[in-house]
Amino acid sequence: MSRILVVEDDPDIADLLQHYLSQAGHDLTVLSSGTEAVARVQADAPDLVVLDIMLPGKDGWQVCHEVRQFSQVPIIMLTALGQEIDRIRGLELGADDYLTKPFSFHALVAHIKSLLRRVQWDQALLTASQVRIGEVVLDPGAHRAWKASQELALRNKEYELLSLLMQQAGKVLTRELLFNQIWGTDWLGDTRTLDVHIRWLRQKIENDPSAPQYIQTVRNVGYRFATPEEVRL
Repeated sequence: MSRILVVEDDPDIADLLQHYLSQAGHDLTVLSSGTEAVARVQADAPDLVVLDIMLPGKDGWQVCHEVRQFSQVPIIMLTALGQEIDRIRGLELGADDYLTKPFSFHALVAHIKSLLRRVQWDQALLTASQVRIGEVVLDPGAHRAWKASQELALRNKEYELLSLLMQQAGKVLTRELLFNQIWGTDWLGDTRTLDVHIRWLRQKIENDPSAPQYIQTVRNVGYRFATPEEVRL
């Protein structure tokens, strides 16, 4: 049984979340305060957080930012805001998923299932050995990466994407495969999310992001990571 923390100040929505998520077999804690939520994540280490943005006092943006200082717990943000800039802001703060109200509770259950499955896949992927390609070094066991001996400040999904690409260096990974592995087959959001993360990664590991050497685009198919033999130092 997965332990889920729900942070929602609307009592009607909170009651519905309690009903549907409990029926889906999850153990729920429901809070209405963003300030209390940060402390509860730190104390209880839930398996997943469902986080409303428009909270009194400390809003969801602040909560997400503070939680990411000490935890990589999956976070699904709920909001009445539907602008693309709000989705990107959530991603930049470290949210894993984003649903705009009104949403289907069945869809939320599917998203939760997908994210929890993703965490299991991450844990299974961990290995003891480092992967080195050119100046980029990946340490799956430590969940860290470096470029030219300088540690990279990567968002959670950026690291997952880099890890998948580097551990399959030389292979063409389709957009569908990347999307399903990183965000899950039940994701119902904007598929441009993948391109946003590829762009962020290139800005951090490429000497010239406009002419990428490491992360190569395979037109109409997907992406591949260069092999050690292909990278010119």
